[in-house]
Amino acid sequence: MNLLSHLPALQVVIPLIAAPLTVLLRRRSVAFAVALIASWAALAIAVLLWLQVAESGTLSYAIGSWPAPWGIEYRVDRLNSFILILVSGIAALVLPYSRASIEAEVPPQQHYLFYTMFVLCLTGLLGIAITGDAFNIFVFLEVSSLSAYVLIALGRDRRALFAAYQYLLMGSIGATFLVIGIGLLYLMTGTLNLADMGLRIATVQGTRPVLAALAFITVGVSLKLALFPLHQWLPNAYTFAPSAVSAFLAATATKVAVYVLLRFYFSVFGESAVFAKLPMEQMMLLLALAGMFAASTIAIFQTDLKRLFAYSSVAQIGYIILGMSFDSVSGLTASIVHLFNHGVTKGAIYMLLGCVALGMGGTTLARVQGLGKRMPLTSFGIVIGGLSLIGVPGTAGFVSKWYLLLAALEKGQWWLVFMIVLSSLLAAVYVWRFVEAAYLQEPRKDTAEVAATPWLMSIPTAILVIAIVYFGLDTSFTIGTASDAAAALLGGRR
Repeated sequence: MNLLSHLPALQVVIPLIAAPLTVLLRRRSVAFAVALIASWAALAIAVLLWLQVAESGTLSYAIGSWPAPWGIEYRVDRLNSFILILVSGIAALVLPYSRASIEAEVPPQQHYLFYTMFVLCLTGLLGIAITGDAFNIFVFLEVSSLSAYVLIALGRDRRALFAAYQYLLMGSIGATFLVIGIGLLYLMTGTLNLADMGLRIATVQGTRPVLAALAFITVGVSLKLALFPLHQWLPNAYTFAPSAVSAFLAATATKVAVYVLLRFYFSVFGESAVFAKLPMEQMMLLLALAGMFAASTIAIFQTDLKRLFAYSSVAQIGYIILGMSFDSVSGLTASIVHLFNHGVTKGAIYMLLGCVALGMGGTTLARVQGLGKRMPLTSFGIVIGGLSLIGVPGTAGFVSKWYLLLAALEKGQWWLVFMIVLSSLLAAVYVWRFVEAAYLQEPRKDTAEVAATPWLMSIPTAILVIAIVYFGLDTSFTIGTASDAAAALLGGRR
């Protein structure tokens, strides 16, 4: 039996098996080893799948040898192979980082439960990305969400419980909207297979149940991806969760939700239904701009860096949705590549903030005064991440914003070019708040001596910071994959 032919199933099965193993084995070091092996195996499989898709095109894997659309199909193309690499790559770096970071943030008796929930969350996110079945998307979304609620609640601050409860309430509403939308699509097409649904929907396009399904799915997924103004759960979740959880969720969870929206919009409904029959283009443009400006403005006035960069995430999601609203290859390329680049950037920033929290005892602006002297490498890393959020050349964020500007120019919308640049200046303001505190203010006398950052935290963090610069200089992987995926979503348009 050729193991390579079963890679799509193994992508989900390996972390899924690791979850109960970590509970049964219980010991912290053993649970960590099992979770680490599972995450690195998931990354290796994701890379192999990306290579297979690049060489031979879309892969189809029938679960239990039941052919689609009768059975559940795992389907891997350029778009979701890209997402699989992002999710598994971030997990493979956050897990070794978490070994040291949770020592200070999670009670020792709960460590094995942390690793269980982590690999369960990883299983859910990978499952969402790889499945070709609409109901399976809902199931894996719930697996990832339920484990994320527990991970957030493990934070040492009592407000972590409120953040998890708030996320649970809004996440449940989002999941309900999504499953209603999927039910309406099943009612009209008689299938749950996404590829088959995309073919059958042509005969019922424009009917009220299909348009209602589009509306339900849009609202449900928008809650999950924290599209402004449905973002209320995100700032508290990122602020009060353990540092490793903030890094993992900020880099992956909302990005996978964006993937779900892309998949339904362009592979199931088709762009004609989304952009021609409903004013979705104008609505997405309006919400994207609102998120870019409102969230960036709120970020400027935050006093805690974790919350500041949480609002930054809401603004950056606005850029991703803006690219989708252009309904062009350049716009979609910008969305897909920003999804990846922002995942890398925000993962690095939250891992760096975890190092700051450990070294300085907190992440408030008052705590990080003089950080440039006390933790120079960590401070420099946060600056690089901030420059990427602004979109400075030489960083990953610049590549995304460059393609957004090209998409706006293709449409002849000069005013949007101005808006993108203006919103980037707002990002410069909130990044400057950190620079001012870290480099232009003296360390407070009442802060304790800086604790040394463990190497298990330093090395994975350094890799992600280097990745910010690398993907800003070499775009062959990111732009190459994103442009192919965008062309495929738009039916081969270039």
